[in-house]
Amino acid sequence: MIVPPVPSEEAASAPFWDATRTQRLVFQRCDDCGAPVWYPRAVCPTCLSGNLTWTESTGRGTVYSVSVHYRAPAPELTDAVPYAVALVDLDGGPRMLTNVVDCDPEAVRIGDPVRATWRALPDGRHLLQFAPDPAGSLADPPTSQ
Repeated sequence: MIVPPVPSEEAASAPFWDATRTQRLVFQRCDDCGAPVWYPRAVCPTCLSGNLTWTESTGRGTVYSVSVHYRAPAPELTDAVPYAVALVDLDGGPRMLTNVVDCDPEAVRIGDPVRATWRALPDGRHLLQFAPDPAGSLADPPTSQ
């Protein structure tokens, strides 16, 4: 089993990481201009407002762009290659940089429907990833890994 490095938790990202403990995907939305915000931060990058609210996502999205990597970024991840890195447009939310897992990385295509899936971290949080969603609908809840 590949154990990913444990991400750090900053004050701005604490609500996101807290939600991952129960495998819920949340992102910020600006109360003033309505823009979805990702990655977590203190001000909206669109209008510079500090009025941001955490919003729960359905966990569904669409692959906007994808790249398959054949080199491990760290020695402990050598067994993880090849892997797919993708920009995913969340339904009703922001665009996120993530991995697409549970499939052949070379089979991931722009426009593919995906859903959130979670990898447990040693501290009780979960790492957000995405997996193919053949149904491509909101009928099924996101699954756990």
